[in-house]
Amino acid sequence: MTTQITGNKASAETYINGVFEQLKVKNAHQPEFLQAAEEIFLSLTPVFEQHPEYIQHNILSRMVEPDRIISFRVTWQDDYNQVQVNRGYRVQFSNVVGPYKGGLRFHPSVNESIMKFLAFEQVFKNTLTGLPIGGAKGGSDFNPKGKSNSEIMRFCQAFMTELYRHIGADVDVPAGDMGVGAREIGYLFGQYKRIRNAHEAGVLTGKTPGYGGSLVRKEATGYGLVYFVEEMLRDINETFLNKTVVVSGSGNVAIYAIEKAQDLGAKVVACSDSNGYIFDPEGIDLNIVKEIKEVKSDRIQTYVDYRPNATYTEGFQGIWSIPCDIALPCATQNEIDGDSARTLLANGVKVVAEGANMPSNLEAINVFLENGILFGPAKAANAGGVATSALEMAQNSGRYYWTFEEVDEKLQEIMKNIYVKSKEAAFKYGSPGNLVVGSNIAAFVKVADGLITEGVY
Repeated sequence: MTTQITGNKASAETYINGVFEQLKVKNAHQPEFLQAAEEIFLSLTPVFEQHPEYIQHNILSRMVEPDRIISFRVTWQDDYNQVQVNRGYRVQFSNVVGPYKGGLRFHPSVNESIMKFLAFEQVFKNTLTGLPIGGAKGGSDFNPKGKSNSEIMRFCQAFMTELYRHIGADVDVPAGDMGVGAREIGYLFGQYKRIRNAHEAGVLTGKTPGYGGSLVRKEATGYGLVYFVEEMLRDINETFLNKTVVVSGSGNVAIYAIEKAQDLGAKVVACSDSNGYIFDPEGIDLNIVKEIKEVKSDRIQTYVDYRPNATYTEGFQGIWSIPCDIALPCATQNEIDGDSARTLLANGVKVVAEGANMPSNLEAINVFLENGILFGPAKAANAGGVATSALEMAQNSGRYYWTFEEVDEKLQEIMKNIYVKSKEAAFKYGSPGNLVVGSNIAAFVKVADGLITEGVY
């Protein structure tokens, strides 16, 4: 697309709309990726008004096309010696700011659209941390649930046998995500070392502490989410103290968001899994949730066996009908739609912050923003996990470990800086208080300037 620099709103909107129309044609079968792109595009008109040189350099078209998409077959044997076949992915979206960085997801829902949307979001999220990391994402449609340790090990070894040729400490550094924890990272790292005949600790993050992993990594996304909300509340002279909180999900993000919110004096009354949700009017007993999820790997409905005053309801989306001051969606993409957002609003919610990736659809986001709800978008609010992964990379490079307190302190500072940068960008570009606009623009401008600095390639 060739566009003249004019520096006005009409030309900016024409350029953005033109790029998005082209994107829809090229990616018509990828709804998640198009949703993620549209959410960012909606923020960018004032940027192109103030920076018409971005149009001349066709920055937007360059930024929405990944550097490469790697798709590969993963063949492995189950415990019955049956050969199984899955599909693996690595989407290396941008390394303008630093080496590609982003998690691996093992889940039946994994497809190219989801990988692209997650990798695209990762570029912006990673840039906001202020650390030198680019954006990528990967994974497989392999489902670790119900598999033995031996099956998971064999799958991870088969997966890494292809992935190893595309990654490296200064090239691309994967981490964990849904379905990939310290166990899977350990198996992946073991196979990488076997193939490469080298102990390159910095090639993967999310490793077990004591074996190259960082303290706080397991807690980081949940803690970071709460630290971000703490900054939002501070600006209106509020705290978590005595606030009622609803948290969706019951994985690492949700569990440690609950833990930190409770530490700060909140009353968390609900959480969920993919089957349904629990409501405990006396406040969630986190030790029970950890026992169910981290020790027994059981369903959340068994919580009511321990707490007779709690209730369980089938269907996870109904969790947003529970009145609360603060809602923290930490489960999966598009879990809050327009109707759920309006229900939260009617029940008095004051703050919504995203612990999962893109858990609110565009209609829901508009409901929150149009009604003055404090809204923390995922790319800013849930950046704590990747920030701590980058801190793990730094420790690996220096061959030393920081204490829990040292990492936690650095995490708090990073989340505070993300909030400040997002808030300042929103103000500068005419949308004060809108952290969706602010986080999108703060990250976009840094990547755009990097693309111009490095020339056309």
